[in-house]
Amino acid sequence: MSKKQLYTLEYPVRCSPTILYEFLSTPAGLQEWFADKVDERDMIFSFTWKDSTDKAEVLEGEEDKFIRFHWEHAPKDEYFEFGIEKSEVTNQTILVIKDFAEKRDIADQSRLWDSQVKDLFHRLGN
Repeated sequence: MSKKQLYTLEYPVRCSPTILYEFLSTPAGLQEWFADKVDERDMIFSFTWKDSTDKAEVLEGEEDKFIRFHWEHAPKDEYFEFGIEKSEVTNQTILVIKDFAEKRDIADQSRLWDSQVKDLFHRLGN
């Protein structure tokens, strides 16, 4: 049983769900902001940062809605997910990131996601 817990981050984005989904679900899109190099084969994504490579399997997804990945090294019940929602009030697109971390690490992990998402927004022109 994992000691890590699920946490959720939300970021308002100024772009269409279709464009955002491309940046969250394709090697070319993910390589723009998430990792230095991204390859995909048979629903297994290889993410490379400097000298390390990590692999994640796509567990499930729905176009323009969400994509869920599972790191090869992580416990079976853990995943990270990029979701796309629309605010009913403002009709704004919202990027929802779900990830797992130990309670004491959630703040640090959230800051890392903030930095990554800042890169994504830069690429999107936000």
